[in-house]
Amino acid sequence: MKNIKITINTHSTFLPEQSAIDNHRYLWSYEITVLNEGMDFVQLLNRFWRITDMTSHIEEVRGPGVVGLQPLISPGKKFAYTSFCQLMTPQGTMEGHYEMQTLTEERFIINIPKFVLSSPVTSESMRGRLH
Repeated sequence: MKNIKITINTHSTFLPEQSAIDNHRYLWSYEITVLNEGMDFVQLLNRFWRITDMTSHIEEVRGPGVVGLQPLISPGKKFAYTSFCQLMTPQGTMEGHYEMQTLTEERFIINIPKFVLSSPVTSESMRGRLH
């Protein structure tokens, strides 16, 4: 597995027009870019997400691939996708990992660093809503 080098980049965007703040519904889009900087082809098999909101509520999401795909990523190439996350609070975090494999079916885990989901709604304005 010495030829494996995967870099994960994340970017999240709050979607105020699709959120319903009065109903505790906050929606973000997030883009993930998986860059294969190694020498081997790799395939993204499964995903795991840990999503935490401001009340410390944790939701875990597992499943095959991402956005219905199990992409094969060539050396020096990247795969990017956009998905969505909904929370009941104006801020939270996402982190997780991908299970991947080489063409010789060697499986490995690539961690997705924690990133913040943040809306312009302040925690002060939420104080009465969390109880």
